[in-house]
Amino acid sequence: MVSTTGTSVGKVSPCRLIDLEQHNDERGSLSIVESEWTAGFPVRRVYYLHDLVPGTSRGAHAHRALEQFFIAAHGSFTISVDDGHQSHEYRLDDPGTGLYVGPLVWRDLKDFSEGAVCLVLASEHYDEADYYRDYDTFLKDAREQA
Repeated sequence: MVSTTGTSVGKVSPCRLIDLEQHNDERGSLSIVESEWTAGFPVRRVYYLHDLVPGTSRGAHAHRALEQFFIAAHGSFTISVDDGHQSHEYRLDDPGTGLYVGPLVWRDLKDFSEGAVCLVLASEHYDEADYYRDYDTFLKDAREQA
């Protein structure tokens, strides 16, 4: 079980890879995500990116309160995270591992392999007011939180 209780908002350090519970046998593999136990938050929305045009980038935003859990359900891609002070890149290429990204962290998704599917579990329903879409505005607020 992963818990984000006490996690610093707006920091790259809480962003982390989490190994999913796996059941493997001769028929294949089953990966399990159980809301708070795996992602660390109640899942209120699930969406996925697919049929991505080669060379495309997604993300390019941050959230004020939303927490997300990213899984490369098929193929691979890179997520860059930035808290206004430090940054880090994660390559997701195993459907048995997910990446937790908390609030007030800028994220960019890129380098999608052909046929990649990015599965995203989110802590809240869509709310445009939760988004930072301008990096400079995000940077100002993120640095004030530090």
